[in-house]
Amino acid sequence: MVAEGEGTPGRAAGPQPPDLLRLHEAIAGLFATQGDWRRAYQHLRSALDIARDGSLRDPLTSSYNRRYLDERLYGPFTGRPPLALALIDLDRFKSINDTYGHLVGDRVLRRVADLLQENLPPDGFCARYGGEEFVLWLPGVDARRAVRVVDDARVRVARHPWSELQPGLRVTISAGLAHEPGTPASPERQLRRADVLLYAAKRAGRNKVVYRDAQTTQLITHSE
Repeated sequence: MVAEGEGTPGRAAGPQPPDLLRLHEAIAGLFATQGDWRRAYQHLRSALDIARDGSLRDPLTSSYNRRYLDERLYGPFTGRPPLALALIDLDRFKSINDTYGHLVGDRVLRRVADLLQENLPPDGFCARYGGEEFVLWLPGVDARRAVRVVDDARVRVARHPWSELQPGLRVTISAGLAHEPGTPASPERQLRRADVLLYAAKRAGRNKVVYRDAQTTQLITHSE
C-alpha cells in the first residue's frame, strides 16, 4: 500500500495556495496598519488571485476543474485557432479501485494528471472532466501535432513504472481527439465529437487514440 508521507512526483515544493493566501492577507493587514495602502492593496489582489485560482483547480489532481473547463467551453473563445480537444478516460479504472483500493486509485489519478500536463502547447491545459475523465485543450496546433501530443501522453501513461506504486498495477488511457482546422465554431460541439471518438477508442480495444478531423470521416487509431 502507499507509504505514509510519500510525496507525489511532479509537484512543486514550498508553500501551497492556502498558505500563500493567508500570508498575503497577513502582509496586507500589516501594511494597512502602517498606512501603506498601495502595498496592502497589491497583497490583497494577490490573495484574491490565489483564491480564484484555487476555485478553478481540482483538489485531488491540481489540474483545472470542470468549472474552469465550462468557462472556456461556454464563454467567448479567445484561444488561438485552430483548436484540438481530446477527451481522455482511464481504462478499467473501476477495476483498479476494486483491486488496489481507492487510496491507490487517487494516486493513480494524480499521477496521470501530471503525465497529461507534460509538453502541452502554449495556452494548452488539462482539466479533470469528472471521475477518471480528463480533457486536453490544445489551441494553436495543426492536426498532426495534436495527434502527436495526445498519443505521446498515451505512451507516457502506458510506459510509466506503475508497478513501483503497486506490484502488478498497469494503467492505460484511451482518447478521442477532435480537431478544427479553422476558427472553431463551438468548442462544446467539438467536445461532443471527442466523446464519440473516445467510445470508438474503447471499442477498438483501449489504450488507443482515435482521431477524426473536420474534413474526413476516416478514423485513425494509434496503439503500441
